[in-house]
Amino acid sequence: MIKELALFTIKQAKSCIFPVSIFSVLFISNFWVPNFLHRYDFILLCLVIIQTIFILLKQETKQELLVIFSFHFFGLFFEIFKVNQGVWSYPEDAIFKIFQVPVYSGFMYAAVATYVIHAWKNLKLQLLNWPQTKYVLVVSSIIYLNFFTNHYIYDFRWVIIVAIIFLFKKTSFNFQVSEKVRNISASLSFLLISFFIWMAENISTLLKAWQYPHQSDAWSVVDIRIISSWFLLVIFVVTLTITLSQKYKEHRIE
Repeated sequence: MIKELALFTIKQAKSCIFPVSIFSVLFISNFWVPNFLHRYDFILLCLVIIQTIFILLKQETKQELLVIFSFHFFGLFFEIFKVNQGVWSYPEDAIFKIFQVPVYSGFMYAAVATYVIHAWKNLKLQLLNWPQTKYVLVVSSIIYLNFFTNHYIYDFRWVIIVAIIFLFKKTSFNFQVSEKVRNISASLSFLLISFFIWMAENISTLLKAWQYPHQSDAWSVVDIRIISSWFLLVIFVVTLTITLSQKYKEHRIE
């Protein structure tokens, strides 16, 4: 069991190479940035180079790259809206900044998609009892829409979460660390990923990747209730990744 846990940790670490690269760049940029670059632009340059290396090493297929870059778009649009609503901010200057949001922020969302793609390969994931595509797309659309409408009308996140638990109540993932095939419920896997992203968010804000209003004077822990937002975002990422990629559909078991 200890050996399998160690192997599981190694495979998870391999799946997190791109997110870890982002943390490394954020850490370095707190201590050194070329004099001719703003910090946010330096981060963007480094992440573009890292992503290019991934492409040259063929770490993702063309279809997977399409999924990853789609999350750059969804993420950047999401960031522009939230920042201009005052939910969080990027207080430093940058040349590559759109409506107060540095372009590098899209990589944060692409990193989640990258993790999903590599974890799928490394853990040999298989879908069991995945809901019909039309229902999944409706839920995903409502999730994304609610992130915007909750500023103007009621926040339906808890209603959506209840609906998600019902929709995915029979859904699970088979995964393989060594020879034995293990299983985990979809909702639990989404929650666990959300928790670790929340931890990563605390590290990111500590490294001044962005800041919430309560962190403007001094850093403090991100509200644990944000996990509910990450839970919904993880489902959006996973469901869209599965929907856009035929390969993952082929891994489905009814």
